[in-house]
Order: sequence, then structure tokens, then C-alpha cells
Amino acid sequence: MSGMPVQFSAQTSAATQAVWALEHQYWQYVERNDLEGYRSLWDEKFLGWPQADRAPVHKDHITDWITSQTSKGLTFKLVELKEAAIQENGDLVATGYWLTSRWDSKTSVGEPGTIRVHHTWARRGNGWKIVSGMSALATQE
Repeated sequence: MSGMPVQFSAQTSAATQAVWALEHQYWQYVERNDLEGYRSLWDEKFLGWPQADRAPVHKDHITDWITSQTSKGLTFKLVELKEAAIQENGDLVATGYWLTSRWDSKTSVGEPGTIRVHHTWARRGNGWKIVSGMSALATQE
């Protein structure tokens, strides 16, 4: 993986700290296979392009990539979440990071893979929702 991880300081805004915590919660939901909790992070008008999908998706298909694996008896395991960038812009916060994860079966540990993830979060009332995002395989240099 290339790039230097962003070091968040004590001066980091409350908004970026809240959103970064939600990014971690996002992956905890996936590890627990908590689809309801996972869906709660997404805005009703979400549009994004997950790496696993051939075309952009809306909120109604946001868990397809999870259920396609769990239906085979596989369990998601987070290996590493490495920050790349986070930027606040008014009521929007954009995140970029590398995620290394694997899918384990009951009898074997899966092969780790790394993707790049970008999400745009919008302030909704007192909280934040993902309004857009994209992921792609991480390339090695």
C-alpha cells in the first residue's frame, strides 16, 4: 500500500472524529453480520459503487456484498483499517482509507485482501449518514 496514513491530532474537528468513529463502527457491524446496524449508516438517497458490484447501487442493495459471502457460511474478519485522508467541508465529511480483510470459513482462514474505500458522509440532524462511496482493489507499487 502506498501513501502515508493521516495522523489525527487533538485539534481534529468533532465532525471528523465522529465520522471516523462511524467508519470503525461500519466494519464492526460487518464483522458481527449486523445488517440492520450496517444499513442504519446509509442515507436513503445513497448512490455508490462498491468494488464487488458491476454497476452503482442504492441503499436497497448495500448489504448484497455481505450476504453473498455469509450465505456460503463465511465470516468477515477485519485485519487492518489504515487511514489515508479525511476532509470536512461544511455538512460533508469525506474519508479515504485502505481496508485489509478476509472471509473465513468454519474450517479455514481466508486469504487477506486489501481495498481502497472512499465515503462521503452528510450531516443528518445530530448524526451522519453515508451519501456516496466507492471502493476498489488496492494496487501494490
